[in-house]
Amino acid sequence: MQRVLVIDADGALPPYEQVRNQMAERIDTGELAPGERLPTVRGLATELGLAANTVARAYRELEQAGIVATRGRKGTFVVDTADQPWRRAAEAAAEAYAARLRELGVPTGVGIELATRAIEEPPG
Repeated sequence: MQRVLVIDADGALPPYEQVRNQMAERIDTGELAPGERLPTVRGLATELGLAANTVARAYRELEQAGIVATRGRKGTFVVDTADQPWRRAAEAAAEAYAARLRELGVPTGVGIELATRAIEEPPG
């Protein structure tokens, strides 16, 4: 049985980011497998006590990231990211980044924080 998403109403992250991050984590860990259908936007919103637009935004961002795909009325499904054309190039870039951080002696947590910030925050 899948665990329920947990939304911290007093947390630093907005609810849509909490939904997006938890869904992405479940996909990354394999808890949600490629081809698996996600709950409907309305269903998940009701379950979590959120507005449907909040969950819809999280799903849109997951889709923009290439993690899920919406197939009209059939629903939203987990994409097999191993089949994405960008996967090999992204893995090579990550390996080069990790190798350079090891050379510099940067702790893993700091490297992850730096990479996350670089990905999520546009330059400028």
